[in-house]
Amino acid sequence: MTTGLSKSSGLPLDRAVPTVAAGQKPIATGYEGSAGDQLRAYVQRVRGGDMGMLPALAGLVVLGILFSALSPYFLTRGNIANLLTQTAALMMLSMALTFVIILAEIDLSVGVTGGVGTAVFILLVNKEHWNWIPAIVLAVLTGVAIGMFIGFLVAKIGIPSFVVTLGLFLGFQGLMLVMLGNAGSYQVQTPQIIDIMNKSMPVWAGWVMLVVMVAASLLTGFYDRRRRVVTGMPVRPMTLLWAHVGALAVGGGIMVFLLNQNRSRGLSPIQGVPIVVPVALAILWAGTTILDRTRFGVHIYAVGGSAEAARRAGIKVARVRIIAFLLCSLLGVVSGIFTISQTGVVQSSTGRDIVLPGVGAAVVGGISLFGGRGRLVQAAVGALLISMITNGLGLQGYSAGFTFLVTGGVLILAATIDALSRRRSGSTSLART
Repeated sequence: MTTGLSKSSGLPLDRAVPTVAAGQKPIATGYEGSAGDQLRAYVQRVRGGDMGMLPALAGLVVLGILFSALSPYFLTRGNIANLLTQTAALMMLSMALTFVIILAEIDLSVGVTGGVGTAVFILLVNKEHWNWIPAIVLAVLTGVAIGMFIGFLVAKIGIPSFVVTLGLFLGFQGLMLVMLGNAGSYQVQTPQIIDIMNKSMPVWAGWVMLVVMVAASLLTGFYDRRRRVVTGMPVRPMTLLWAHVGALAVGGGIMVFLLNQNRSRGLSPIQGVPIVVPVALAILWAGTTILDRTRFGVHIYAVGGSAEAARRAGIKVARVRIIAFLLCSLLGVVSGIFTISQTGVVQSSTGRDIVLPGVGAAVVGGISLFGGRGRLVQAAVGALLISMITNGLGLQGYSAGFTFLVTGGVLILAATIDALSRRRSGSTSLART
């Protein structure tokens, strides 16, 4: 099969304008079939092994029913808000890892990279008395520099990413001990940082957030359709777009309504969408836009599918890898900021224990460890599933050891499903050829 890029669209040739075989009638309407055709095509993909995040969504439904039956507190407004905040840091880390896992690489140091970034922030604020905004900027730039360094060693020098990031995972823990000195830990005293994970928006702001989300989804859908029309590609029926936007509006509306209710049993009311929710959703939207709607996104999937084929197609493979590690470390610092906002302290162990659950969340969500396949929303769903397991088992009074056992079992199951689906997909492809 010939591999290359379409000059008109910048897409790989196998995703460019499809040709019509001899004797086959073109679709006169310019649509990729009806909604029913789309559903049948999706079922066919699932049967062929491309299940995406379907197992993770099924897991969310099953666990939601199970835990709500076992505990009357699981589906309460307070626990839903807690679950969202508990998911935020893990979600951000799993999204960070998605960029490198798509390349069939790994970054074991991304958690402690976030720890180093937060150490830079806390030292500038607490010891040097900087304003928190430039301190945050410098912390993020620290993550960018670390990501570029990792990417250079992997892409230019040729050191396996596992070796590089394992070394930095160990080394950065020592670096944090040196940076934090004898104190060992520093209290976070910046109200704006603490509020991210511990405060909620006003009631009206939650509805504004929902309107922005629905509008962004609708405009993005129209943009995608226009781009496909301009490049001569068929588009999906408008019914699917309206169904997607409608489901987002209804589901989001129910969630905002629940979170806007008072969830405090004390005198002081606690209501509103947690501040971290719109922050995390905005980053998810930006990252999804990068992967799904930019030339770099096409290139990262191409490199993950076959680095040699991508190189022959003219893609700068080394640059793609460096940028991917850069984005991974940058989001790792964001995850670290979420963590210290929740715990209220920066210590030498910050970020040390979250990286493996982050990898697990990405894999459970449906991102392939073999590279070339996965989306950021899958990482978010996987993080929610892992957090739901921890939250639900905690409400049942199970120990952390039992929670680790269950989470590990779910990860092995997800990896097994991924391997079997790839094998089935490969055999199906061979059968069709």
